[in-house]
This record gives sequence, structure tokens and C-alpha cells, in this order.
Amino acid sequence: MHIAEARERPSSLIDRLLEIWEGSVKAAHLFLSEQGIEAIKPYVPQALRTVPHLVVAENAHGCPAAFMGAAGRKLEMLFVSTEERGKGLGKRLLEYGIEAYSIRELAVNEQNPLARGFYERMGFQVYQRTGQDEQGNPYPLLYMRRDG
Repeated sequence: MHIAEARERPSSLIDRLLEIWEGSVKAAHLFLSEQGIEAIKPYVPQALRTVPHLVVAENAHGCPAAFMGAAGRKLEMLFVSTEERGKGLGKRLLEYGIEAYSIRELAVNEQNPLARGFYERMGFQVYQRTGQDEQGNPYPLLYMRRDG
């Protein structure tokens, strides 16, 4: 498994990461309808192109299998392909982000208890809750931070 920041972001990489995003969202964001996912999907490539630090984990065949994005000390996104879920790749990516970018904060959908539990096991604690997401949709967010 190789983990590194994507210095270049060609369309082929963005397309593969979008596939990972979609599969991961369908597997873990059970509160979202198919229409909800389709409504969000057009914004993902722009986020992938503009997040300051885009880190990609490749599988043994050199293909992207997971990714995370960071800005400042905040985790902006972390998605693992359905084939790699449960194998520790998310943990390795987040540990990389904590070490390389001093990640200390993130937001997670309250309706995604698996993700919340993962971040709690990684040392993050909820410090704030909102009744909706940043786009005003009825998906409560939990803001979490990790000490030092």
C-alpha cells in the first residue's frame, strides 16, 4: 500500500476518486437517497481539485483505493473504496494526515455512526453539533477535534 499526496490531479484520477466517493457514500451514508447522492455528486470533482492537500492510497496494483483531503488542520474528506473497507486503510490515511498535516478537526454526519465511532477510536471527540449540514440540508453534523 502506497500513500502519498497527489501533486497532480489529472481527470483520470479525479474520475477514479469520484467512483470511490460514490461507492463509499452508498455503503456508509444510508440516510442519503439516490437522488440526494446524485445532487451532491456534481460538486465532488471541484472539491477534489481544490482541496489544498489531496492524499491518495493505492492498492497493491497501484490503483487508487482510498483518499483524504485536508485544509489547514482540518480533515475535509476521507473515503475508502468498498473493496478496501474494514482493512485499516482509513486508519492509515488518517494517521498520515495527523502526522503530515497536524489534522486536529473534522465534521462528520451524525447519521453515519460507523464514521463517528471510527473517529472516536482515533481520538476525536464531539465538541459541537448542528441541526443541518453546511448546505442547509437536514443532515446534522458533529464537529470533532483531537487534542495535541
